[in-house]
Amino acid sequence: MAENTQIQLVTFQLGGEIYGVDIMDVKEIVKVTKVRPIPNAPFYVEGIFNLRSEIIPVINLHKRFQIQKIAVADGDEEFEGGFIILNIENNRIGIIIDRIARVVAIDTADIKDPPQMISGIGTEYIHGVIRQDDKYLIMLDMRRLFNAKELQKILDPGEASDEE
Repeated sequence: MAENTQIQLVTFQLGGEIYGVDIMDVKEIVKVTKVRPIPNAPFYVEGIFNLRSEIIPVINLHKRFQIQKIAVADGDEEFEGGFIILNIENNRIGIIIDRIARVVAIDTADIKDPPQMISGIGTEYIHGVIRQDDKYLIMLDMRRLFNAKELQKILDPGEASDEE
């Protein structure tokens, strides 16, 4: 008999979809700050920024998955977006989001396998899909998205090699 356990997800909007990541992978959420570009980085690496004396690389998932940014209406500055700081394999990585949603508790039994393709994001990066009212919450697998080879490209863009 399957145990019905819950996990907590930090949810955010990216383009027209709502995504979630395991709260255990999230270090913090910060407002948009100035990002400095870095040479030789992959096209989806926006740059780096300094967060309390720690240098954090910033990933633009819009570029990585060809997702349109959400249009922000005038007077909607509170939804300017920001970064979710993730802790993956003891590395801090920022991902750009359009809008933070909320923390939600999800029954693991409600997580369904993803359809073959969702908004350009390959199913290998999706842990599952949760139906909420008339919408879907797409749960990203940050450990697959930022695997060891990917982390090396992001953290050492000038020194990434093909060696395993």
